Amino acid sequence: MLQKFGFTQYESQVFEALTASNEPLDATTIVKYSQVPKSKVYEVIQRLADKGLILSSSTNRKKLYTALPLETTIQKLTAEFEANVEELKNKEYSIQQVDDRVWTIKNEISIATLGKELIQKAERSIYVSGWSNEIEPLAPLLEEKQRQGVRVEILSIGELEDRNFDLHTLLPDEGHEALEKYQLVIADEQEVLFSGVEHGYWQGLQTAANPLVKFFTEFFYHDVALTEITKKHEKTLMEDERIRNILLKLRY
Repeated sequence: MLQKFGFTQYESQVFEALTASNEPLDATTIVKYSQVPKSKVYEVIQRLADKGLILSSSTNRKKLYTALPLETTIQKLTAEFEANVEELKNKEYSIQQVDDRVWTIKNEISIATLGKELIQKAERSIYVSGWSNEIEPLAPLLEEKQRQGVRVEILSIGELEDRNFDLHTLLPDEGHEALEKYQLVIADEQEVLFSGVEHGYWQGLQTAANPLVKFFTEFFYHDVALTEITKKHEKTLMEDERIRNILLKLRY
């Protein structure tokens, strides 16, 4: 009977046995009349109790069960059905669009504008790395976002005026081979803009693809870690020619 209302066969059998009985039944008697296996009956009884369809009582060390009156059960199921219909009518359905495309962009001014827009719409965190002269124009906007409660962390290649940011500074050695101009902006760990100079012109890519955003976020902290380690142990590291040669080949 209850199967028509989305209940399992065993739930329906137990409820029917209890409804047919004029007296409360214990689990053993329920097994006898419902034909539900003994190994399953307590689980089924508990599910029906959780759904509010049966009552239980302990008497003389024995637990007894009885079904909710049939009229009350009908009213309960009707009310639940009507509530579900109303919820279905009022529910707003939408498909969340995930843009995992990678967009390319050229032109230094266009890239700078896109970077500012990305920073402006960030709500939780902003990670920026690049050369100090490229980051400096962004400093007022970054300060404003920090005042708004957005976490701002910066890795600067070259000195940057102290503005109370979480700032990591790498002072490049003239021997660094891979320190080319670049800029990385990550907003809310959800969107990234990475740009650099190639053949004398700025080119970049922008994406919200999760694997790439995760990669560039790890890339940012990889650079931060190398910067801090090198700064703290610079003398020791640079005295080791092998390690020095490796460090000078890193882009940071």
